Amino acid sequence: MNSWMAPALRINTAHTTDKMISMRVLTGSSYGTYPKAPDRPTTVDGSTGGVRMRDAVGNVSSVLVLGGASEIATETVRRLIAQRCRTVTLAVRSPAKVADLLEEYRSAGATATAIAFDGAATATHADVIGRAFGDAGDIDVVLSAFGQLGSQAELDDDPTAAAELVNVNFAGQVSALTACAAEMRRQGHGTIVVISSVAGERVRKDNAVYGATKAGLDGFAQALGDRLVGPGVDVVIVRPGFVHTAMTEGLTPAPFSTTPDRVADDIVEGIRRKSAIVWSPAILRWLFTVMRHLPRPVWRIVSNR
Repeated sequence: MNSWMAPALRINTAHTTDKMISMRVLTGSSYGTYPKAPDRPTTVDGSTGGVRMRDAVGNVSSVLVLGGASEIATETVRRLIAQRCRTVTLAVRSPAKVADLLEEYRSAGATATAIAFDGAATATHADVIGRAFGDAGDIDVVLSAFGQLGSQAELDDDPTAAAELVNVNFAGQVSALTACAAEMRRQGHGTIVVISSVAGERVRKDNAVYGATKAGLDGFAQALGDRLVGPGVDVVIVRPGFVHTAMTEGLTPAPFSTTPDRVADDIVEGIRRKSAIVWSPAILRWLFTVMRHLPRPVWRIVSNR
């Protein structure tokens, strides 16, 4: 779904949700939405059932980052803390490696912890994410930023490595996001931010495996957002272009390349506006409106960089 469609589709969602639920009762169909989340009592400070939610002016109070060492995620958390986010949980493969980040966040006034999380270990995701929500009490935002880039030239000669990348970037994301969606539906609110990529808008031959995983992730995230309209959980899909990070060091930058701090600015604004899709930079939206429809012979030429 393009971001310009989102406002029209979200008008009167409360009334639309009730109708969808009524249709399910009449038809017996479960297509298109989760069951309506149960009502929860709201306290004077704006929280439900005594747990934390966004503060009185709508600032994010708590965040769980899957792939907490990501440069984009790090810049995003810094901005959220500057806006009074006070609980940060980093889910990473090696918690010891983010000790400096935790200290930085604590010095800025946040309660920060790290938990062990392996994007490839899908059998562990429900338990790890369930405990993260239980320990935090309530989580306003989940930022899913884990994944691998890989070298297409190397993957061409290593089918096992190609499959492993797909397992992390797509199967791992589907597993983790499904677990997060279940937890947020139970708490009755929240925002899930998914780091996708313009690489999934039209997959190039030079990053065929990576681009294919982003295409799959983007499609899943869009459908997940549609399913979560009724329970009151927002899904924000972020589509950055080429980002100058340690992961892309040594690669030739694509046109309209950007930096982690600029992407983070766009993410924070997307959370505030509850945007369905965030292009970073924004011009890529219009560029790929054209690029995705180019004839394949033309696409092979323009994408060959």
